[in-house]
Amino acid sequence: MNMSPQLRKQWKEESYQVQARNIWPGRGQHILAQYDEDSVIVYQAFRPEIAKYVCEHKTFEGCPLYNPKRMTWIKTNFLWMMFRCAWATRPNQERVVAIWLKRAAFDRYLEWACKKGSARGIQGTVRLQWDPDHFPNGDCHPYRRAVQLGLRDIETFRNGQDFLDVQDVTEFCHAQGPIAKAKRQKLIPDDLMVASERVYIPKSQIACDSIEISLIDEIGDGCSINDTSEEHKEEDQAIPQDIDRSLN
Repeated sequence: MNMSPQLRKQWKEESYQVQARNIWPGRGQHILAQYDEDSVIVYQAFRPEIAKYVCEHKTFEGCPLYNPKRMTWIKTNFLWMMFRCAWATRPNQERVVAIWLKRAAFDRYLEWACKKGSARGIQGTVRLQWDPDHFPNGDCHPYRRAVQLGLRDIETFRNGQDFLDVQDVTEFCHAQGPIAKAKRQKLIPDDLMVASERVYIPKSQIACDSIEISLIDEIGDGCSINDTSEEHKEEDQAIPQDIDRSLN
């Protein structure tokens, strides 16, 4: 299942400050993703052996260390992935892979996504979580949530049928990680680069309704790291804690 050279996708980077100030919504539930007409990128962090296998073979089938029965979590948001794996430095998450999913497949996952239980009529489970988005230094964004999907027994994901390409982006993570780890958000340098991402709106109305995407009503971070207004405190308290404990 190796991709021919002409089918290789190009992963794009862009200034964090430009996107945070001028492009990304400041609050709400949004899918921030790098995508094109036929694909949406999702990220996963693995131990090196699994990452090497899936990048070479474009499938998880046949990988001795990959557990197909375990729920595996995919994230469209690069900074959420960096928070989860500490910029590719946590044990068993030392390699970060970008998976170009077919857009139709990603939208289908969203249609199937449930906060608990499983959707009727499908084999397998797609679990929906809206978690706090994160700043590059790992601090929670108080007003914006990022989506992650937990997949179990989704055969077309496991066997690579839903993939258009898979690439290792760990070197980029290691290069930018030290720049991102400023103690306070406002100290993060202007030259920090992250994945280029825009708000993704599924073509499927069923998917949009199922996952309760917010309207885009405010651009920019929408907050100061020290914002302590009563309205924002209430919103912050309403954000669920990160409960992702998966390694796949």
